[in-house]
Amino acid sequence: MIYWERQPGAELRPWVRMLWYARATDCAFQRERILPTGHAQILVSLARDFIADCQEGQPDSRMAPALVAGQRSIYEIADTADMADLIGIVFAPGALPVFLADAADRVTNCHVALEDVCRSGRGLRERLQDASGPYEKLRCLECFLRERLAERWGTTLHPAVEFALEEFGRAPSMARVREVAWETGWSERRFSQIFREEVGFSPKVWCRIQRFQRVVRQLHRGDEVTWPELALECGFYDQSHLANEFRAFSGISPTGYTAVPEKRWVNHLRVG
Repeated sequence: MIYWERQPGAELRPWVRMLWYARATDCAFQRERILPTGHAQILVSLARDFIADCQEGQPDSRMAPALVAGQRSIYEIADTADMADLIGIVFAPGALPVFLADAADRVTNCHVALEDVCRSGRGLRERLQDASGPYEKLRCLECFLRERLAERWGTTLHPAVEFALEEFGRAPSMARVREVAWETGWSERRFSQIFREEVGFSPKVWCRIQRFQRVVRQLHRGDEVTWPELALECGFYDQSHLANEFRAFSGISPTGYTAVPEKRWVNHLRVG
């Protein structure tokens, strides 16, 4: 398998976590469970003229080969064949409205064809296919982003949202939501609306996702786990609260996560 990551230039870093490229033709299994991180992405398949839509309990279907994958609060199932030649962008929280010129919550838990929301995205896939090698493909993708965001360099996060993301990053607890809203000077209702439009979720859902991700990262490291201590350390009331929240976001139990073999990435789990 080939996997490359690229950090964008300084002017894109407020909006883009990373650009990545993967080429994997040796997967011994067909499905992966992708856990929610709260971050929106762009995905472009360079091997097939579609990306598979593998909803549990439903027949597989096909989506466009270039997608805006909205920020998710629930897991999804992916076809590993899509990884044969795939490239993507991971956006920072609050960046999607800058790219879309629309509210982030319009695409939460959704996939949208890139060309339907971004005219300059037409022809991107062909340019990426023509580029030679991972480095040139990632550079081409970064150039696309520069062109798309060139007219929006002066755009910034709403100050209340920027402040809240920093605070929630330190302590993603439900109690902090009301406190942070008060500290911004906005009503809790108005603050939640602004946050949802820029990040894609209400502040409470965002905090729940961040707590869930803290547990996932701990489990992926493979350290010996004492469940009650882990629950308290990650901001849950108790072990039962942790287990219920983990299942709500991932569809499996925490012990189910640790039992899955071949966890190449933190948020990708082999299915079957």
